[in-house]
Amino acid sequence: MSRSLRTEAIVLRSIRYGEADRILHLYTPAYGRLSAIAKGVRRARSRFGARLEPFFHIHLILHEGRGELHTVTGVDTVTAHARLREHAATIDAAARACDAVARLFETPDPHPEVFRLLANELKLLDLDVAHARPATGLAFRLKLLLAAGIVPQLGSCAGCGESEHLQGFSAAAGGVVCASCEAAAFPLGQESHTFLVGALGRPLAQAPEASELALAQAERAISETAEHHAHVRLRPLVGRG
Repeated sequence: MSRSLRTEAIVLRSIRYGEADRILHLYTPAYGRLSAIAKGVRRARSRFGARLEPFFHIHLILHEGRGELHTVTGVDTVTAHARLREHAATIDAAARACDAVARLFETPDPHPEVFRLLANELKLLDLDVAHARPATGLAFRLKLLLAAGIVPQLGSCAGCGESEHLQGFSAAAGGVVCASCEAAAFPLGQESHTFLVGALGRPLAQAPEASELALAQAERAISETAEHHAHVRLRPLVGRG
């Protein structure tokens, strides 16, 4: 039996379909990632207007059919994030944040903390273009790894438990490694290690500053962790054109 489903959602992606429809990829607090079709939304007189564009935070009514694709029957805007759309840097950062969520959390399993984290990231990008810096994006991704249960070990060597001389990173080992355990690791400088610890422990809005080299090493640690443990390849952030 079909039923109606009411939920908050953030639009991760909106794809043109047919003559006037759109296929939506959504992230919700209680139902994880969902897909839906918005019929006739591209027509001039559509009652949904432009409220189903990427990055919109909305209240939705969905008709749940037999398959995985729901049908949008009602929409109210919570936050449009209009200022976010005024700068190429914030649009790009928002798109990469939504893409990371879509790749790491692709099932209907509920992760309300991921929904809140993404809503916070979009809110920060809407408030100030300065939050489009790579450091904030990497802090966001590191917190996603925490929510996914694959955050790397940072306090001691993932190989032997040593708490000093941590100078490498191994995704296979599960985090930072010491000089004795770094055979299959890549070098991780002290500044990069400090950044990772600070980014994980601080609120997203307070992501620490770091040099481009340190951020590049931190990004490699995050990306290799996602690839090794979740089989997900994240789009690059640091040094992009």
